Amino acid sequence: MSNVTNFGDQLTELKGQGLLRRRRLAGTACGPEMLIDGKPVLSFASNDYLGLASHPHLIDAATQGMLRWGVGAGASEYLGGHFPPNRDLETQLATFVGADKALHFATGYMANIGIVPALAGRGDILFADKLNHASLIDAVRLSLAENHRYPHLDLSVLEGQLAASRAKHRLIVTDAVFSMDGDMAPLPELLALADRFDAWLLVDDAHGFGVLGPQGRGTAAHFGLKPTGRLIVMGTLGKAAGVSGAFVAGDADVIDWLEQSARTAIFTTGVPPALTFALLESLKLIEAGDGLRTHLQTLIARLRAGLQPICVRAGWHLPPSTTAIQPLIIGGNDETLAVADALLERGIWAPAIRPPTVPAGEARLRISLSASHGEMQIDELITALAAIAL
Repeated sequence: MSNVTNFGDQLTELKGQGLLRRRRLAGTACGPEMLIDGKPVLSFASNDYLGLASHPHLIDAATQGMLRWGVGAGASEYLGGHFPPNRDLETQLATFVGADKALHFATGYMANIGIVPALAGRGDILFADKLNHASLIDAVRLSLAENHRYPHLDLSVLEGQLAASRAKHRLIVTDAVFSMDGDMAPLPELLALADRFDAWLLVDDAHGFGVLGPQGRGTAAHFGLKPTGRLIVMGTLGKAAGVSGAFVAGDADVIDWLEQSARTAIFTTGVPPALTFALLESLKLIEAGDGLRTHLQTLIARLRAGLQPICVRAGWHLPPSTTAIQPLIIGGNDETLAVADALLERGIWAPAIRPPTVPAGEARLRISLSASHGEMQIDELITALAAIAL
């Protein structure tokens, strides 16, 4: 008999379980109103939290960057050169979040799978929240360090794991804002544990940077913290910042070490300077974007108030979240897909999220809000869900 995997059978099994993923064709630029598979929809699917992805200032900056620097970087920055816009972006990111230094990466996924193995390896111990993003999960596996997962936000379990550890090097890794639940990690308490047990704390702030904290400086700033000492912060630039890429910020010696050891920064073609031109403009808009963040919080409160009675009637669950990520937990895979399809029939796109991305029995709509949404669009979503729940 053949030992070759029959992928067709596996795909059929996924389909039967309601777990097949699908990439829908986006026919317009990212925004609240889009063409998806040729159909006009009101989108609640994007992480463009401040509505900057199609901002005219960023489009103009990217255009000017292409005219000055072309469309590609040509090689790794260690071979082809570190372009001035990329250097300036790292400097300004570090200043913005209150760190000594920052290092730029092509994506958040590449950042995490480069950072973690550079900070911890064989013989070291990692402590990871069970609901961390896939990039952190993969990064932990790549590190070859001993891995201890603790139940979501359960610091008492984490404290016990740290106390029992005898490894010379310890690293705690956590999302700041969890991508499927929208809740925040208690960073001050985590940092206190890191101090007490002589550990590093790496925070993935993909969904907090640009949205939380004074002037959008991130989740650490929201708690009055800066990436110094034991605290290292990774932030992405393709969500609230509206472009693409990521960065890590911390003390100078930490970032200097990552420059020498993070393989996904060293052995990859550099980020095109035209994009960093746009990101330099994005930082200005983020810093001046208090009005956008206030509007976003208004939309979040409006949505939650409208969904609460619907959840009671339908038996759905809306977990606590003060962030732009609002998970509406339906439960079963088929039921969740049916709700998502019914919304799409009404011209509203809110993606269905199923296992293994979320635990079994907790399939959900991941409703993602943006400052580019209006109050009437929030009401349209609430009205549609109320009709579906009948």
